[in-house]
Amino acid sequence: MADIGGHAIYKIEDTNMIYIPNDSVRVTHPDEARYLRIFQNVDLSSNFYFSYSYDLSHSLQYNLTVLRMPLEILKTETTHTRQESFDIFEDEGLSAQGGSGVFGICSKPYEKYVWNGKLLEAVKNTVHRDWLLYIIHGFCGQSKLLIYGRPIYVTLIARRSSKFAGTRFLKRGANCEGDVANEVETEQILYDASVMSFSAGSYSSYVQVRGSVPLYWSQDISTMMPKPPITLDQADPFAHVAALHFDQMLQRFGSPIIILNLVKEREKRKHERILSEELVAAVTYLNQFLPPEHAIIYIPWDMAKYTKSKLCNVLDRLNVIAESVVKKTGFFVNRPDSYCSILRPDEKWNELGGCVVSTGRLQTGVLRTNCVDCLDRTNTAQFMVGKCALAYQLYSLGLIDKPNLQFDTDAVRLFEELYEDHGDTLSLQYGGSQLVHRVKTYRKIAPWTQHSKDIMQTLSRYYSNAFSDADRQDSINLFLGVFKPTEGKPHLWELPTDFYLHHKNTLGLSQTRRSYTYWWTTDVLKHLPLPFDEVTCAENRRKLTVKKFHKYEEEIDIHNEFFRPYELSSFDETFCLAMTNSTRDFMPKNMGIDPSPFTVRKPDETGKSVLANKSNREETVLQRKTAASAPPPPSEEAVSSSSEDDSGTDKEDEGAVSQRSTPVKVTDTGDNTKITENVVQSTKDVYGVNLSDVPSEDDLKIYTRFVQLGQSQHKPDKSSQQFCSKLHLDRVINLIPISSFSQDNIYEVQPPRADRKSIEIFHAHIQAGKGNMQPLGKEDFLMYREYIRNRYL
Repeated sequence: MADIGGHAIYKIEDTNMIYIPNDSVRVTHPDEARYLRIFQNVDLSSNFYFSYSYDLSHSLQYNLTVLRMPLEILKTETTHTRQESFDIFEDEGLSAQGGSGVFGICSKPYEKYVWNGKLLEAVKNTVHRDWLLYIIHGFCGQSKLLIYGRPIYVTLIARRSSKFAGTRFLKRGANCEGDVANEVETEQILYDASVMSFSAGSYSSYVQVRGSVPLYWSQDISTMMPKPPITLDQADPFAHVAALHFDQMLQRFGSPIIILNLVKEREKRKHERILSEELVAAVTYLNQFLPPEHAIIYIPWDMAKYTKSKLCNVLDRLNVIAESVVKKTGFFVNRPDSYCSILRPDEKWNELGGCVVSTGRLQTGVLRTNCVDCLDRTNTAQFMVGKCALAYQLYSLGLIDKPNLQFDTDAVRLFEELYEDHGDTLSLQYGGSQLVHRVKTYRKIAPWTQHSKDIMQTLSRYYSNAFSDADRQDSINLFLGVFKPTEGKPHLWELPTDFYLHHKNTLGLSQTRRSYTYWWTTDVLKHLPLPFDEVTCAENRRKLTVKKFHKYEEEIDIHNEFFRPYELSSFDETFCLAMTNSTRDFMPKNMGIDPSPFTVRKPDETGKSVLANKSNREETVLQRKTAASAPPPPSEEAVSSSSEDDSGTDKEDEGAVSQRSTPVKVTDTGDNTKITENVVQSTKDVYGVNLSDVPSEDDLKIYTRFVQLGQSQHKPDKSSQQFCSKLHLDRVINLIPISSFSQDNIYEVQPPRADRKSIEIFHAHIQAGKGNMQPLGKEDFLMYREYIRNRYL
């Protein structure tokens, strides 16, 4: 599904349950078959991911920060057992000694995002740790952004929390431990795929979170209403649940924690506004005890109200919010600022937040976005924040000259498609249907057929919530170990509610009571704005272990893992060639078009639309000219994002241009131009240059110099030839200058000479292809044993 620095990420395609007989249990329990069916209702082949060598439960920033930790600190704290260093070829002189061993640091997975943690608890202390394969649930997608042939991989990973997990109306708010419903951590990773090494390559990431409002609230679906009323189940004057939730975020992400609340604030009947009022009260209470520089930032914005307004552009307003958020949190990059940022200073770059270290930049803090369902509105808001962060990531790697990306470019189209797949997948998992409102809906450029699709998705979501969510919730509770069948207690299908399973404080009183004022974990504030989980301290070192590898093991051999030289390669099946490509899938197919993925395209010039409309190309050109000659509609012409936000936020710039439509440049050919059926394209469209223009003086000088170089290519420089003949070496490619110019020279290339042994190897290869095999020697047998040991043992 993806490749990060040579580490492959896989998706589970199929699973098999193997029955292990036990002599102590001779009679099968009568309810076992029913529990087995419920357990298998969790489809592991649907959006479950794993990796043999990369920790998917942690962010890229955490993984690369751990790699920089001095290894000597951990070597003394780790012991290696015979089981880890066992080698069946030790007696034959092929042991993994003599400097061939490689030490690596591995960390304990973050339990919140591991979905098979409870299943592995029974065998975790019995089997070797290589048998423990942790899986995550959510989304993983990767696309290739080609910048003039330079491959840049854009990866989107969404980790769904296994705590308080469930379906839409059955899991709302938070539980007593601060875990919220529909909590998903989304990470976008950008790196230059031409260098796959973590130490030598350029990697960048940005993390944001979505999750239900951290309060005790629910919705009663027994009334069979499309929008059941929101009720607050418990009074929480000291924001105990919100304190636990934000304490977890401070430990994992640092400060500042930014809340973007998208629920409605002005309603005829109080519905969503109940959550806003309670959340404001909770954040205000918690901020009293935090230092002002680390206070929780609360941004309320009624997105639904802005969508209905004809004078306001939703995405313009979200873009302003995204800029302010990314400037506060910063992003992660594993290399220092490029020299191009010094040559081309940018005001936005100088205002960027985060933590600047010697090895690059660290993201400190995170954006937490929520609406009621955390699906449609939240996904669009996260896309806009991710688009803004993507511009900064590209700028930090020296790929664009300004940290700004515009709509209708190949890069943004590719990123938008990734986010739409991401939103559809998460919406299916939690709500039972795909997204109803997409980015194009809020840009108001969605086709009219989209309305019928939205109605179908709404009906599908309602049907799923009413009839199938209860069974899915039972399966999730059983799979995650929330419910454990016990003899003499009610079965899972006999429980009237699972409230007591997810709220452990209802079954017994806790012996320890958290402070109402010092609501954070000890030592968290000392290291802010850095996240406590990434700080080098004794507590975090206990989560790390040192593991010894053989240097030929596939788990650390990036070359064999990626290229797989022992398998027959097919270009059609190679992942790096089959993934979504900006040049193949998004760039226009006409000649003379600027190949840059950051060039704004016309709406009908995308690669996909051109492929779909090859037969109607003449009609497309005719419609484009007709549309260009007509005056634009007033709703598109007078759009401004300078209206005042009812929630009390600041006004935007009055000169902001709407991103709802892209201006089309049209050459004025006169009023009496007749449009015929055979439209002749201009030389500008075909060749990218207007041939009628006279070349400039600089171009003529360059061309004259090129002609002189060609004329002088048969006048070799004798002094250069004599110098090269003295330094002639065997088996080295010799470059002989044949031009009179010293700086810009033309060279002849002589191929290297092949020695006798190389020729013999080549002839043996030819004979082997004909079936004439040579007998194997002792070295061949030893090499084959080494291959078998590393490949299969």
